Amino acid sequence: MKRLDKVIISCAVTGSIHTPSMSDALPVNADQIAEQALGAARAGAAILHLHARNETDGSPSSAPEDYMCFLPRIRQGCDAVVNITTGGGLGMSLDQRLLAANTLKPELASMNMGSLNFGLFPAAERMKSYKQPWEQGYLEMTRDFILSNTFAQIERGIRELSEHGTRFEFECYDVGHLYNLAWAVERRLVRPPFLVQCIFGVLGGIGPDAENLMHMKRVADSLFGSDYILSVLGAGRHQTSLVTMGAILGGCVRVGLEDSLYLGKGVMARSNAEQVEKMKRILGELSLEVASPADARAMLGLKGADKTAF
Repeated sequence: MKRLDKVIISCAVTGSIHTPSMSDALPVNADQIAEQALGAARAGAAILHLHARNETDGSPSSAPEDYMCFLPRIRQGCDAVVNITTGGGLGMSLDQRLLAANTLKPELASMNMGSLNFGLFPAAERMKSYKQPWEQGYLEMTRDFILSNTFAQIERGIRELSEHGTRFEFECYDVGHLYNLAWAVERRLVRPPFLVQCIFGVLGGIGPDAENLMHMKRVADSLFGSDYILSVLGAGRHQTSLVTMGAILGGCVRVGLEDSLYLGKGVMARSNAEQVEKMKRILGELSLEVASPADARAMLGLKGADKTAF
């Protein structure tokens, strides 16, 4: 992996996994997303990974107009790198998933590197009540759901967004996804440095074990040498331990309410900023310096905020 002098903190502000009933802190409308994104940036996040939600019920949205309800406010309020999802919400078509990034032309976009079972249904088994009628069905349908990211879909997404100068957070939920990225590299669809986001703890992907993180790093090292930057995402209660381990290994980190609703054992986070502040504090205790947005742009070879469409 590429050796770094500074650690990039990414913050995934809302996502499409958690539903409004799971936490009152989860931002589910434009005002909340903008406020929490700016708070995360002030706390030290150099990259803001963003999804949109429908204003009426907090369900996932791919509509560019929903993004534009908060993106200009974020742009005016901070200089963090905006990373727009192409994962969208579970059950969206590829056209829907690519729509916002194709329209808004961000510096960075997520790119899932393989298909997988994506199981949220255990959360439905723990829920006692719901604020919105869509939530229960959304969670329970994942018992019989595959998040589709075929080679054709991956190639299309990379080609279309690369035309805008957008670069990628390559989301790898299992070891095979690293080999799928190597296929894209061999076809010269992408150029280094590659931001490889290794994701642990999603039901259907690789498990949240320290040994799995070491294995993913070994495989990535063998495939990409020093052409990649490692970043680590730990789902749920595994967030802090795994991302800290990733930082110790020389990688970058991702936190945020998309990935975990908790700050620590049994303690729910009150905001995205609270998670970023905790991670920044841990990095400081490890004598690791946190990257600024300008540092992140230089490290990842990004085009600059002035070349986006928002």
